[in-house]
Amino acid sequence: MSERKPDGYVDITDVVCPITFVKTKVALEELEKGQILQIKLKEGEPIQNVPRSLKNEKHKVINLENNNDGTYTIEVIKGGLAE
Repeated sequence: MSERKPDGYVDITDVVCPITFVKTKVALEELEKGQILQIKLKEGEPIQNVPRSLKNEKHKVINLENNNDGTYTIEVIKGGLAE
C-alpha cells in the first residue's frame, strides 16, 4: 500500500457493476481533491471497470493490490473533471 494513510475507505465487494462505480463516486464526493480513497472490490468486472472509470474521470490510481482471496484493494487520488 501507499506510504500515506488513506483519507477514506469503501468496501464494494457486496455489489455488482455498475453500482460498484456509483458507490465509489459517492465515496469520492466526500473527499477533497488530492485526498486518497482506498477501495476494496471483487475480481472480474469490478477490477476491470472501476479503475478504468476512475482514470476516465481524471482520478489517479496509485496502487492496486491482489488480496489473494478473490478481492483487490486499490488506492486512488481524487482528481476530477471539474477543476
